[in-house]
Amino acid sequence: MSLPRRHSLLWRLAGALALFCLLLVSLHVDVGRELIEATSYLPESTRQTLKGYAREAETAWQEEGAAGVDTFLLRLQERERIWAVVVDSHKDSLSSQPLNTEQEQRLDFVRRLDFPVGRPGSTPTFYIPFAKSDARLVMELPQRLNPRKYNELWELLLQRLLPAILAIVVAVLLYRLLIAPLAILRRQAAALSAGDLSARLGPQVTRRKDELGELARTLDHMAERLDRTVAFQRQLLRDLSHELRTPLARLRVAGENEQDGEALRRRLAREVEAMEKLVGDALELVWLDTERPSLPLEEVDIVRLWDVLRENASFETGWPVERMPCQLPADCRVLGNLNGLAQALENILRNAIRHSPDGGVVRLAGRREGDQWLLWIEDQGTGVAEGELETIFRPFTRLSAARPGGDGFGLGLAIARSMVETQSGRVWAQNGEPGLRVHIQLPAT
Repeated sequence: MSLPRRHSLLWRLAGALALFCLLLVSLHVDVGRELIEATSYLPESTRQTLKGYAREAETAWQEEGAAGVDTFLLRLQERERIWAVVVDSHKDSLSSQPLNTEQEQRLDFVRRLDFPVGRPGSTPTFYIPFAKSDARLVMELPQRLNPRKYNELWELLLQRLLPAILAIVVAVLLYRLLIAPLAILRRQAAALSAGDLSARLGPQVTRRKDELGELARTLDHMAERLDRTVAFQRQLLRDLSHELRTPLARLRVAGENEQDGEALRRRLAREVEAMEKLVGDALELVWLDTERPSLPLEEVDIVRLWDVLRENASFETGWPVERMPCQLPADCRVLGNLNGLAQALENILRNAIRHSPDGGVVRLAGRREGDQWLLWIEDQGTGVAEGELETIFRPFTRLSAARPGGDGFGLGLAIARSMVETQSGRVWAQNGEPGLRVHIQLPAT
């Protein structure tokens, strides 16, 4: 099983999920670590506040002694709701109340202002030395000054809210990537089922390079082919009904006025034969256009095929074979369907004979171009106006209004083009010197 192409939806989905997982890990690990490190030390404003308390304690000690320290500690306790003491360099209390055993033990775990605040959730104790003595203020860090007081809120934001927002963003991206194009495809399918064959998806989806883009282009191609097929069949039905009115009208007139029974029978046979050919050619054209048959391909010798076709044309039209020369090299062999190529070349040959002047020549020539053979059949007629070179390949196109319907119904070139296109070939026309040159491009063997 081969890997999907580099523009496949698989890689986009895998990339989106990988990005989502990496962002989640980053939120839980990297951002969390950065948050803890950023709140591990006291900010300068907090340090200045604690130093201010130490200055107050030093002033109270210098001015009032132990009583002043008692008053300061009482005010500090009421203000900050924390434990605090003022001690000398020997860790003896400078207030009137001596330290108990628990307080003496707490003095062993104090830290300087420039030390980390400790593990999250703990209440650190700092000491702030006096400016003019070895005494110091030891106090718990007030909760309002704790740099980690909002850490729980930040953790809630990083672990709950931001992942939810990130999931919503990823869902929106996936919706735009998958669901929105699918909704457009659904509307297109609904429009087609409602009979609007002109509806198209537009470049928003068809320009994508993934599987959805391929599906959109396929759907647009299907809609275009359906639209073209339906339009073709409607036009063909109108043209066919119009073409059938003429022989039917002639039969009606002949039936009303013809006295000779034998002449009426011959007229009837001729008109029925013409209508049979018209209906048969029309049905074959519809079959080629709608079914797109996959004809079996084989090596076809064009020179030998032309010899057979010009002998048949000589027998039916009275043209000598010398007026239908072949100027192809003997090794001209193409990959195609023998019967299909025979019908296409015969239709082009008969069209060329029909438009050739008396004593004219219809010539088959060509050359090899790489892995293709470029053939052309040219006559010596009057040619076709440049603006109508493509029109002649449309069904029921007859540029000469003076030519009667029995001289052709305008289906030969249309059938020839469709038949060659089913064999990976091309057919087009251009004016020669003089006459019309019909080109046929086919793969070489």
